[in-house]
Amino acid sequence: MRVGVTELPLHYGECPKWLFSRMVKLSSQISKLIIQEFGKEEFLKRISNPFFYQALGCVVGFDWHSSGLTTTLAGALKEGLNKENLGVKVLGGKGSASRKTPEEIEKVGEEFGLSTRKIDELKYASKMVAKVDNSLIQAGYQIYHHSFFVTEDGKWAVVQQGMNISNKLARRYHWLSFSFNSFVVEPHIAIVGFKEENVLNMVAKESEEARKASVDIVKEDVKKFKKYFSSPYSLYKFLKMPVEHTFDIKVYQKLLDLHEFDPKNYEELVAFEGVGPKTVRALALIAKLVYGKEASWVDPVKYTFAHGGKDRIPYPVDRRTYDESIRTLKEILEKAEIEKKEKLEALKRLADLEL
Repeated sequence: MRVGVTELPLHYGECPKWLFSRMVKLSSQISKLIIQEFGKEEFLKRISNPFFYQALGCVVGFDWHSSGLTTTLAGALKEGLNKENLGVKVLGGKGSASRKTPEEIEKVGEEFGLSTRKIDELKYASKMVAKVDNSLIQAGYQIYHHSFFVTEDGKWAVVQQGMNISNKLARRYHWLSFSFNSFVVEPHIAIVGFKEENVLNMVAKESEEARKASVDIVKEDVKKFKKYFSSPYSLYKFLKMPVEHTFDIKVYQKLLDLHEFDPKNYEELVAFEGVGPKTVRALALIAKLVYGKEASWVDPVKYTFAHGGKDRIPYPVDRRTYDESIRTLKEILEKAEIEKKEKLEALKRLADLEL
């Protein structure tokens, strides 16, 4: 299982303090037992598993179908785990907290005794994960939450979420550092969200030739491509996207900057400062127009995990994986050092998930 999908409607407001404090206590207890019993690497694997993450959020008391499960659970884990000495820390968060991730990586890297090179690698990973999900998969979701889980030996997992203002849904992205070979070729453990139509997917294997062509374009005499920017509709008419996604001369200027930079490959191109969705789209289209190299326009979301919107019943398709998550959580809860009442309530929520 590499990808999953669930509709996560946007809910407004904040998690009540009385609930959040209990989520911190219970989620940290469960995480502590996983780390002690199975190790830090296994904890990262489970956090990057969308079924386990969803089940854990339900167990500690949050709505199964709310987009807030992603952000609130991550916040609870951050507050709980960062107080423990378990060799795992949670960085970043929602909104402005996500932008502090590089600073937090430096601080935690020093605390863990990581080398300067490893700290730089972690900061690069955090940057690329956000760039890929904002720019290389263009489904209308803007990243607003970025949680970076890191171990003392430099392994990491990311759970981040994007928001679509138009349909008021959220999309969650799961990453695991030791599960992929390239940031720009199908790197995700899972993408959890509503399946959209006509999504530019530059991380698809099918987009390999378009990625190569994009690099070739910026290596050539970029000035010969200026004509494609003389009228926004000269590019736009080939794109199946809203009119607000047309291009302006700033994108052409970025191509000139990239030409001077001379990237060795597509990852270097994407990592270049200022390269965003418009530049990626422009290059993808020019690759089609000039070289005939078509990018994938298929949303990478493939499987349904829970179908339905607000107040509908979850419909787990991958029952085997989901039930395994529930069984694991039950075993961990039985060993957790928490009050009997909280344990019974958590087990009851697990029982409800099995229905």
